[in-house]
Amino acid sequence: MRHIAQWIVITMALPSVAFFWGFFAHKKINRLAVFTLPPPMIGFYKKNITYIEEASVVPDKRRYAVPDEAPRHYIDLEDYGDSAITQLPRYWPDAVDQFGVDTLMAHGIVPWQVVLMVHRLKDAFFVGDPEKILSLSAELGHYVADANVPLHTTRNYNGQLTGQDGLHALWESRLPELFSSEYEFYVGQAEYTADVTAAVWEAIDKTHQALDSVLSIEKELANKSGDRKYNFETKGKKTVKVVSYAYARAYHDALNDMVERQMKVSIKMIGDLWYTAWVDAGQPDLDRFLDYSPTPEELEQRRAALREWKKSSTKVRDHEIEIEN
Repeated sequence: MRHIAQWIVITMALPSVAFFWGFFAHKKINRLAVFTLPPPMIGFYKKNITYIEEASVVPDKRRYAVPDEAPRHYIDLEDYGDSAITQLPRYWPDAVDQFGVDTLMAHGIVPWQVVLMVHRLKDAFFVGDPEKILSLSAELGHYVADANVPLHTTRNYNGQLTGQDGLHALWESRLPELFSSEYEFYVGQAEYTADVTAAVWEAIDKTHQALDSVLSIEKELANKSGDRKYNFETKGKKTVKVVSYAYARAYHDALNDMVERQMKVSIKMIGDLWYTAWVDAGQPDLDRFLDYSPTPEELEQRRAALREWKKSSTKVRDHEIEIEN
């Protein structure tokens, strides 16, 4: 498929630098989300599981080329005051009316981005575009996972404001890479989400509540450990300075399974939202895409029909008016 070929080009052309959850965790989260899907969906997703897994990191790589990409991965809640989580408008048009696009982009838009991606995925299911279904599923998984990282809800995303520089990579990359083999990842089957917007903001709220522990536990541990925080490891032909295994283990254990919980929350939420988009699109037959792809002409006819339906609908809200080309 064309999107898969484009992903290969992007992957080869851009440097392999980990952001946010880290490439390892994003790939694992997306891969495991596939196994939450019901029988009518899982065949199509399992056939394309390598793409779903590998393309999970495309939004991070796109940061090099797309200026507006970075704000889609976080929201700095404290920039809106102490009551931000209860006072911020849930719907994007309302948020734009109140704050303006520039302000929203300056402080991050991840909750609205997740909702937007669900609408786009629903449209892809409705139109019957397997390439879009795969690319949007993979990227929706990325934004959902980012929304479940406490450090994505604060301007102090790397501990840089509290003398904890490097906390970003420690929590989101080093801990999952070292300890995820110990996790029990069963999360059950995907379930329908009746109110996607409410579910996304509830996840943001719960994630943000964990932020104080992320910061305070590491600060206390650093004060106790002194110079024993780092050591050197050889990776390939390079010797690099890293947080020591002992320090990472102590921090991981003190967090009391937080990283495992947030990975599992991400896996379940991704499966739920893939399933919800599919149900809302009328539960189209995905098995037909195992050996067939529609022509560009067929897809354009379907998009035109969807545009006409949306124009005539009196219940369209939020991002639903947008149609992907």
